[in-house]
Amino acid sequence: MTKPSIIWFRRDLRLSDQAALAAAAAAGPVIPVYILDDETPKHRAMGGASRWWLHHSLASLDAGLREMGSRLILRRGKADEQLADIAKETGASDVHCLRHYEPWWRNAERAVSKQLNLICHDGNYLAPPGSVTTGSGGLYKIYTPFWRALKEQMPPPPTANRPREIAAAPKWPKSDELSGWKLLPVNPDWAAGFATEWTPGEDGARRRVADFVDEAADYDRRRNLPSEEGSSRLSPHLHFGEVSPAYVWHRLADAGGSVDVFLGEVGWRDYAQNVILQFPDYGGRSAREAFDHMPWRTGEQADRDMRRWQRGQTGYPIVDAGMRQLWATGWMHNRVRMIAASFLIKHLLIDWRRGEQWFWDTLVDADYGNNSVNWQWVAGTGVDSNMFPRIMAPLTQSEKFDAASYIRQWVPELAALDNGTIHDPDEAGRRPASYPAKIIGHREARARALAAYDVMKAHDN
Repeated sequence: MTKPSIIWFRRDLRLSDQAALAAAAAAGPVIPVYILDDETPKHRAMGGASRWWLHHSLASLDAGLREMGSRLILRRGKADEQLADIAKETGASDVHCLRHYEPWWRNAERAVSKQLNLICHDGNYLAPPGSVTTGSGGLYKIYTPFWRALKEQMPPPPTANRPREIAAAPKWPKSDELSGWKLLPVNPDWAAGFATEWTPGEDGARRRVADFVDEAADYDRRRNLPSEEGSSRLSPHLHFGEVSPAYVWHRLADAGGSVDVFLGEVGWRDYAQNVILQFPDYGGRSAREAFDHMPWRTGEQADRDMRRWQRGQTGYPIVDAGMRQLWATGWMHNRVRMIAASFLIKHLLIDWRRGEQWFWDTLVDADYGNNSVNWQWVAGTGVDSNMFPRIMAPLTQSEKFDAASYIRQWVPELAALDNGTIHDPDEAGRRPASYPAKIIGHREARARALAAYDVMKAHDN
């Protein structure tokens, strides 16, 4: 009898266009496995919002497998040890998986390959990270030339349907119960509002793509307007691999209008993986070493300011709206993410890494590559980044991108204000008593940030 193969799921929780599953199914009986490994990533174990999503995505994946006569085996512990145990229980020797590029997953793949025949496939990105190279064969550090080179390899290969059948293993290994992992928050259930925003799983991902098809042509204009539903909302589905980027590309590439701008955002995911492939510690170390000497604010007052930022109590309506949206839904509008991140780094002069960690815990789309690359871009610390002295003015941004309705939705204390005053109620003398005063004035914050930057440069010289 043919030995069963293991399909090791991680951030690729789908049955269609899943090269590892297809290969395992073609070889014979399949044991689908997901391992909740909090030991290998250490401090990069998934945050709370991601765990909420994971619970529902695994439930969806298991349901899809059961429709095909299979099931999902759940285990908890170090991935290499659990896979070795499953192989021993079942007689399996081959493990199929999609390649992952986070440093802890690369370590896990090496550990697994020492004990079992690990067969890695591509499929989580438009092109395998590391395969888009310069004329001299090196890897790109700057996004624009990277994207130009990646587009030359597009479109991606046609997507594949899910296997028609998955042969069940003659012997199922023991499995945990999903409910026993306690991935969902209780007492309090801070994720109560997530279910009204999201439908995790492959079916939910495909519906999200279908809903966006008619909107993609106008993406470049609407994506910057927080008060409009101009974002695709595909980021968590792509992060958990519930839909492949190739599928997204093929469904949307012919939408016309400014769809190329959206495809560039899909390409940014590839770019971020290209960066962490070169700099595995990018999430915790500034790429520009000069910033090791930046006099970030620390101590009790900085901690109090950090808490006000986290809770959406800064006195800057656009920032507060974004932070409250994040807490309520596990997601934040992309333009507002930049504004909120810039505010923490430059107005409050707090180390970008503290913000990155907060997003890691609270975003349903918390992705190591995207999160670290985006924070370092805003901070001016990255290999490709905005310059630190270019300090975003949140009040101006709020008015420029017509965020009034967005603010009314997430900062109800200001809902009665008109469009002319809601962006800066302090300046207009219309701030309600229930809404906090500005944590710091814009000019004062800008001067403090530039002074700190001068200290850093003087130290570096």
